[in-house]
Amino acid sequence: MKVLFVDRVHPILEERLLANGFECEHNYVSPYSEIVESMADYAGLVIRSRIPVDATLIRAAKNLKFIARSGAGLENIDLTAAKNAGISVVNSPEGNRDAVGEHAVGMLLMLLNRLHLADAEVRQGIWNREGRRGRELCSLTVGIIGFGHMGSAFAEKLQGFGCKVLAYDKYKKGFGGQGVSECSPEKIYNEADVVSLHLPLSEETNYYVDTTFIEAMAKPFYLINTARGKHVNTAALQSGLESGKVLGACLDVIEYEKKSFEHLDFNALPEPFGYLSRSEKVVLSPHVAGWTIESYEKLSRFLAEKIQRLGM
Repeated sequence: MKVLFVDRVHPILEERLLANGFECEHNYVSPYSEIVESMADYAGLVIRSRIPVDATLIRAAKNLKFIARSGAGLENIDLTAAKNAGISVVNSPEGNRDAVGEHAVGMLLMLLNRLHLADAEVRQGIWNREGRRGRELCSLTVGIIGFGHMGSAFAEKLQGFGCKVLAYDKYKKGFGGQGVSECSPEKIYNEADVVSLHLPLSEETNYYVDTTFIEAMAKPFYLINTARGKHVNTAALQSGLESGKVLGACLDVIEYEKKSFEHLDFNALPEPFGYLSRSEKVVLSPHVAGWTIESYEKLSRFLAEKIQRLGM
């Protein structure tokens, strides 16, 4: 059976597929339309996020048996069309959960201790000790929204800091314990000093954090988003930062990213992003929370194991 790779992934996946009798081909440059025209030749498709795997592509893929998404998010795949066509869909959130958990903690510590500002000032010969007095994570209550692979990994990394950890997941129950208190969203609204989002992107979670969410928080709070940019309404976040209701934000993802996540056109970004980029209360990174040397290999290793379990 032939497998088409349309995005680059760690070579261990191809090595495992070849060892199990698959033929592997690569096309990292052709546009969506050309990929669609070629799909009838393949039994497997390996993607990250370069092209949408929609109903049109799935109809053209008459011999497709599986879609392997390197990473966690599946919003780029029409899961209903795939299911109706009898196509298995596998992803690998286990592969970058540790990377995301560590990155979220790192961004939060940077923000609380103003390390991004202190580093820049010392490099300029500014020794501003009082102005860079930080906050201790152990004094805060952290609310996690979404307790799948990423949310639970973040909770694990927080163990040892001494902070109180609350977690809410609409679709998962019975996960409390080991330093995490399962709770309602209202408890997070009432008690959290920090809110961290770990949600899949859907109509339900688009603009999850908006003006209504911010106003529902009982205390001024810090926001962390390492999931998807469109979870947060950037204009509402700007207003929250300006009013002081949002004390600061750690954003690895931006509302204005392309669906492929590969590029951000800084010349075309609206003013809310300009405000974030100028604000001392915001820490930014370019959608790399799950992007480590170790996760690169693990993402492909978990995919290989899941494909092998499909028995093809």
